[in-house]
Amino acid sequence: MLRPHKNLCRFINGLNHDQFLHCKRSASSYQYNHRNHGGKENVPKKDGNEEPQLYFYKSRGQHILTNPRILGSIVRKSAIRPTDTVLEIGPGTGNLTLKLLEASQKVIAIEIDKRMVEVLHRRVAEHKFEDRICVIREDALKCEFPRFDLVVANIPYGISSPLVAKLVYGAIPFRSATLLLQKEFARRLLANPGDSEYNRLAVNVKLVADVAHVMDVSKRDFVPCPKVDSSVVIIRPKKEVPEVNLEEWRSFTRTCFGKKNKTLGATFKQKRMLMALMNSNSESFNGGGVEEEGCSSSSEKGFNSFKEKIIEILKSGSFEDKRPAKLCNEELLHLLALFNQAGIYFRDGSELQDAERRALADDAYGSELED
Repeated sequence: MLRPHKNLCRFINGLNHDQFLHCKRSASSYQYNHRNHGGKENVPKKDGNEEPQLYFYKSRGQHILTNPRILGSIVRKSAIRPTDTVLEIGPGTGNLTLKLLEASQKVIAIEIDKRMVEVLHRRVAEHKFEDRICVIREDALKCEFPRFDLVVANIPYGISSPLVAKLVYGAIPFRSATLLLQKEFARRLLANPGDSEYNRLAVNVKLVADVAHVMDVSKRDFVPCPKVDSSVVIIRPKKEVPEVNLEEWRSFTRTCFGKKNKTLGATFKQKRMLMALMNSNSESFNGGGVEEEGCSSSSEKGFNSFKEKIIEILKSGSFEDKRPAKLCNEELLHLLALFNQAGIYFRDGSELQDAERRALADDAYGSELED
């Protein structure tokens, strides 16, 4: 759904918070224009002195933070140094960007919407910051990030999971990421073992980074107003990360957290899961893989032997009756080590890798969309 705004020229010059909220009253005029202009993004100019209206795409997470107090607080909490290069993802119309430019040496802004890029360039030029910003008009999930020192961004709700994964598991080292996220998503990110929100996202992020809550932000501080409140969190990569194959770790946690409240014994006794795990470890266990249907007697014997081995591993670490939702990373790392010591690895070459290419955005995280 689209949301209207007042004249682009007034918007570019900057509106205070009350004026921004007042702009929502133009929704009825948008509905008329949308019907009568075939839903085009830009409505034709009414006269020579008036510029076209700018619409926000709610489906793309285009909720613009307008409260200057919150914007200033985000910048202060980010602890930006004058020599820093800041990566901003989804700058929109530049409310946060301008404050980042004031505090840093350079801003790299990644924005996919051509209209927003045009507005951003215009506002930056008015403030004489052209030589200190690099605007990349690409999809943040697909493009390669240039070098940066820290991230400060109002993240579009729909890409929260894959974007956080791309940052914390990426090759570029950075000092911190200050992110404005949907409140429910932030709670999942901050969750600890035993919390109802505890999930694979929290497990995977906390393996390599520390996450801290900064503040909550009301939905009334955005235009257009979303249905949910937001939260600001700071993610700081750990200086020392456990010695574990990260790809295998993600495959392992995906297996465990498919049903996070189910006991590990019940999870690892499922025939489909056992066969997939046995096939991916076929080189370590003589006899090769197992077909799901029509197993021969020898294959069935090999399958039962493999199942007993899995149960033995779980029992050796007292994990059979434990639930992933209550296990900390140290316990999960210990269980993975037990599997590896027994020659079992989580490295399925098809389904699991396809899921990982989606950057951890699976049902373990839940929906981040506010619609």
